[in-house]
Amino acid sequence: MRTAEISRNTNETRIRVAVNLDGTGRQAIDTGVPFLDHMLDQIARHGLFDLDIQCQGDTEIDDHHTVEDVGITLGQAFAQAVGNKAGLRRYGHSYVPLDEALSRVVVDFSGRPGLEFHVPFTRSHVGRFDVDLTREFFQGFVNHALVTLHIDNLRGRNSHHQCETVFKAFGRALRMATEIDPRSGGSVPSTKGVL
Repeated sequence: MRTAEISRNTNETRIRVAVNLDGTGRQAIDTGVPFLDHMLDQIARHGLFDLDIQCQGDTEIDDHHTVEDVGITLGQAFAQAVGNKAGLRRYGHSYVPLDEALSRVVVDFSGRPGLEFHVPFTRSHVGRFDVDLTREFFQGFVNHALVTLHIDNLRGRNSHHQCETVFKAFGRALRMATEIDPRSGGSVPSTKGVL
């Protein structure tokens, strides 16, 4: 079973994340930030990961700590669940449209954190959600999952659509990258022999 459960408690947030990489897209998500919950649901459903994410954060101040810390904790859970990466496809990519919006996400479970985030949001908020926090989520994930991640919104006029295509494409790219390649013979996909 490629699963992990991580708890992270700080003065700003209390988070528990459980992930099953070989799930069916089941989710139980409550972060206290409804739009983030909606985006995390996209990861579960389109990645076919089982996700249980519970967070109590200082949202009375701002959503920043919650969004960033959920990204950190989810990254830690993925890093633990993939283990030594033997047999992993390693790379994943996806293009996802939603009406006028189109996003591309490419991921490499390289063992090296790197984020290229190019999303020209057309407005600052979706409801009460500050779209600047989207990058903070992915930076937290990248730093702790130790992946290289390229996110490009290629077109879009509606910020909700832009954000949703990013998270859907992220889920699908993660699904591809974390699948076991039956042709690999269980080897680590690197000339170094480790990732």
